[in-house]
Amino acid sequence: MKAVKIYTDGACSGNPGKGGWAAVLVYGNKEKELVGGSKETTNNRMELSAVIEALKALKEPCEVDLTTDSKYVCDSITKGWVYNWKKNNWKKADKKPALNVDLWEMLLPLLEMHKVTFNWVKGHNGHPYNERCDELAVNYYKNL
Repeated sequence: MKAVKIYTDGACSGNPGKGGWAAVLVYGNKEKELVGGSKETTNNRMELSAVIEALKALKEPCEVDLTTDSKYVCDSITKGWVYNWKKNNWKKADKKPALNVDLWEMLLPLLEMHKVTFNWVKGHNGHPYNERCDELAVNYYKNL
């Protein structure tokens, strides 16, 4: 399997509001930037969208080292919450409906296809790729 590093971020002006997502994929000495967004969304939807679109961009199963500043995304996967939500018909432990089910249902098959390790990094703290993703995401929604 090819080893790829992915850095993602989502940004939102208002929550909900205009939002953008961005990802930087690094393979060897090559980098690819991806961006997108929505006129009416939430920050968590943009964080998830960044991860989904980055993984969708991979042309074959890869070993992925993914860095995000989203505790929502990182913890939901690494602590197994999303798998429990799905098993419980998309209900959380408190019996309330899980949010962003449509996006989680897109992400879970991608996580089966690729071997993904999630890493959390504090946002807006000088991490070069996190800062770049934030800049791309913010610029995207500002131009919507």
